[in-house]
Amino acid sequence: MSHEARLESLEIQNVVASSAVGQELDLESLSNDVAGAEFNPDNFPGLVYRTQDPRAANLIFRSGKIVCTGASSVDGVNRALDQVFEELGSLGIPIDDREEATVQNIVSSADLGTNLNLNALAIGLGLENVEYEPEQFPGLVYRIDEPNVVILLFGSGKIVITGAKKVDYAREAIQVVSDEIESLGLLG
Repeated sequence: MSHEARLESLEIQNVVASSAVGQELDLESLSNDVAGAEFNPDNFPGLVYRTQDPRAANLIFRSGKIVCTGASSVDGVNRALDQVFEELGSLGIPIDDREEATVQNIVSSADLGTNLNLNALAIGLGLENVEYEPEQFPGLVYRIDEPNVVILLFGSGKIVITGAKKVDYAREAIQVVSDEIESLGLLG
């Protein structure tokens, strides 16, 4: 499989971003005013507000901090947060001091297009950068510094990239891991 095909196999699974409204919120009263909001403080300290288009869960905390998770693009996160701020604004909560959304984590997947020998990779990639305990978890956990992400590699050749702050970092990670596996002679 070519580098291009590996890069084209990249799919964003989840984008997590944070923002804030710039003031404390009364979650009890919000839970009554926001249709479909879930608030169960015994289980989770935040109010959960789900958007449908894009599908995302927005976790609203008393501090005014908001975490959006579940969207499949950065644009989706921004659109979901816009809906949250619109809803809060419609309830008379000032939203002028809202923070720009900060992407915390992009989780994506790709396919290297060949089966991988994870035992050989664990040794070849360097034990200081790798966690591989097949009886605990079927994937090899590989931490890289440039870009600063974690890559889960599976015997099927599928990979999951987590910790990226930009989609470009996920693309770079595919390049880096492909090149390293190729240089070890382990890319089928």
